[in-house]
Formats: sequence, C-alpha cells, structure tokens
Amino acid sequence: MRKGRSVSLSSGLPDWLRGRNAMVLVLTWAAAGVDAISYLGLGHVFTANMTGNTVLLGLAIGQGQGLAALRSIIALAGFAIGVALTAVVLELRPGRGEWPVGVTRAVAAEAIILGVFTVAWHMGTHRGALLYGLILLAALAMGIQSAAIRQLKVPGIATTYITGTLTSMVAEFISWLARVQRSPLAVDPTGQSVSLEVPTGHRYRGARLQALVLFVYVLAAVLSAVLQSGHSRLVSVSPLLAVALVTMNAWIRYRVAQAA
Repeated sequence: MRKGRSVSLSSGLPDWLRGRNAMVLVLTWAAAGVDAISYLGLGHVFTANMTGNTVLLGLAIGQGQGLAALRSIIALAGFAIGVALTAVVLELRPGRGEWPVGVTRAVAAEAIILGVFTVAWHMGTHRGALLYGLILLAALAMGIQSAAIRQLKVPGIATTYITGTLTSMVAEFISWLARVQRSPLAVDPTGQSVSLEVPTGHRYRGARLQALVLFVYVLAAVLSAVLQSGHSRLVSVSPLLAVALVTMNAWIRYRVAQAA
C-alpha cells in the first residue's frame, strides 16, 4: 500500500527527542499541572505524586486532621484503582513497538476522565462531595497514566513523580562522565594526540531526557500556580489539552503505520 506521512508533535526535534520521548514530555506536563492544581485548589492534596501524598496523610493523622487525611486516602485509592485497571488490561494484552496501541487507549481513557474533571472543576465551589469527586477523578487519571508509562519502559522516567527521575538522571550523568574520563586519546601516526573520543549513546541521551522531564515538570507547576492565582479557567484545561494532544498524535501514528 502507499505510505503516508504522519503529523507528529515531535516534528523538527532532535532524533533522540522524537516520537515516544516527545509524548512522554507532554504527559509530564499534564501530571505536573494536575498535581499543582490539586494541591492549590483541592485542599493541599497530591493526586499524581503519591510519595508526597503519603507524607501528607501521615502528617494529617499525626495532627488529628481527619478531613485532610480523608482527602489523601481518596487520592491514594483513586490512584491505585487507575494503576490496577490499566495494568490488568495492558498486562493481559501486551503490545508491541515503541508505543503500543494499548497505551494509546489508556491515555485516551485518561483524557476522558480529565475531561469530566475539567467540567466538574467549573461546576461550583470545591467543597463536600464535589471536592472528593475531583480528587478521585484526578488521582484515577494519574494512576492510568503511571501504569501506561510503565508499559513503555522508558529508563528512569515515570512522569507522575520526580524522585526516581532525578536519581536516574544524576546517576547516568556521573556514569557518562566516568566513561569520558576512561576514554583514550585518539593519536595520529606521528604520535600526537589529536582529539578526545567522547562516548555518546543511550546513557547520555537518557540523562538529557530525564533533565527535560524535570524542567517540564517545574515549568508546568509554575504556570499552573500563576493561572490558579489569577483564577483562570485555563488552569484545569492545560492538562486535558496535553493528554488529548498525545492521544491524537499516537492514534495518527498508529493509523499511518497500519496503512503503510
């Protein structure tokens, strides 16, 4: 069949940042945005970063703050449900390739949930049942995303929490520097050193991607904080648009590959 050309959000980027890696960065933006607006607008609770949320749960219990503890428990439960449901589907039907179609379906489900979250966000004051429903929806979406990213097996990248990414980035960069130090000097026939053979490859590219994940996470959190302080309606739309963009891009790539 005649091969077509796909419209990709990674067009014009370096080779190591195309395709899957570009979409992972966009999903990182979504996760940081959800975490920021959850913390600022849903009673100081994390819905993507479960390490921080677990700490908040312990603090709330220790200080006798029952409602704060309940918010963290709902977030933990929603996240776990999202991971479990997605893992069941993806593990039973593991896909092939850099970006399996099952991951696209999971991200599409995440986009639908974030769409409901966005609508509910604008329904009124975030109190009572609406507050807990928003926490549950956001955590459920982030659980789905975490399980989907895990299926991609991108080294050192999780998108919904940064501790592991930071650890992998620093460790891989130090490993790369060690390889540079061990690299022999290239010598010409006269015996003069002419250049240093600097090793490149997977490890260094991995560290660069991890550094970009950190940068995108912070940038999205900053933007979400600015939008939240200005009471902008865009604050809840930004993560939804990011996930929707990844879904459309992945689906187009899949259809083009099928037609090729």
